[in-house]
Amino acid sequence: MSLDLHPAQCLNCGYGQPHRQVLGGAVRRCTCCGLGWTVPDPTVGPARYDVDYFTGGGYEDYFRNAPRRFEAGRRLRWLSTVVPPSVLVEAGCAGGYFLEAAQRAGFTVTGVEVSQVAAKFAVEQLRVPVRQGYFEQVAATLQADVVCAFHVLEHVDDPRTFLRTAREVLPPGGWLALEVPNIASAAATRLGHQWPALQLAYHRWHFTPTALTRLLATEGFEVVRQDTAAFRFYMPIGFRIRHARRLLPSDWIDLRSPALTHRWRGDLLRVIARRPRDVRSG
Repeated sequence: MSLDLHPAQCLNCGYGQPHRQVLGGAVRRCTCCGLGWTVPDPTVGPARYDVDYFTGGGYEDYFRNAPRRFEAGRRLRWLSTVVPPSVLVEAGCAGGYFLEAAQRAGFTVTGVEVSQVAAKFAVEQLRVPVRQGYFEQVAATLQADVVCAFHVLEHVDDPRTFLRTAREVLPPGGWLALEVPNIASAAATRLGHQWPALQLAYHRWHFTPTALTRLLATEGFEVVRQDTAAFRFYMPIGFRIRHARRLLPSDWIDLRSPALTHRWRGDLLRVIARRPRDVRSG
């Protein structure tokens, strides 16, 4: 890890702050808040979320019912500990499994998904309402009590614009639920380039708990709940049992506990925040 003193923009800290080059210079991280960003590769075109994205690179199970419904159920139980059934918008809803689970639990749901392949699957196979396009562009026609975005913020052009858009969709007191990879996790530190959630071809931004909570505060949200989870948290029980010899030792090393969640050491950073009742949009 080397220190690069050339000016670089940090969403939290502005211009001109020192930043560190990590992972061979592929990622830069702010020395103040820990926010990371992928250094663009001029030889690689923009990320495409087409059929190839959903059939390779570790995403082959995006449209498989069993694992995705298990994952959706776990996310819904986590959200429901804070947020009651209400009007919900999911940005980046992929195949629509979380929308399906939320709708069955009494939420009125709408999804927004940039991928035509995923949006079509959600509408035709799961029968959930999804608008195809970018959340930032579609949001002007939306109103919701809760906006969810699971593994979306690391992909967007500008997280600040995304969060401001979410705040405009929400009323005062409305909820925002986010999940992103945690680049400060024990596994990310241990594995480096081999960490499964790095995905430099698709992930533009790399968040730590400090970086994400600071960014949310800057954009007018109050964090209500924050923790992290191991990848295994979203794996069905049968899969965990079959692969226990491979999964348990690494989880124990990384989390130092048999639990699947941790305040900050887990791979996946989860936050529930709220738009304060006394903050006006604008």
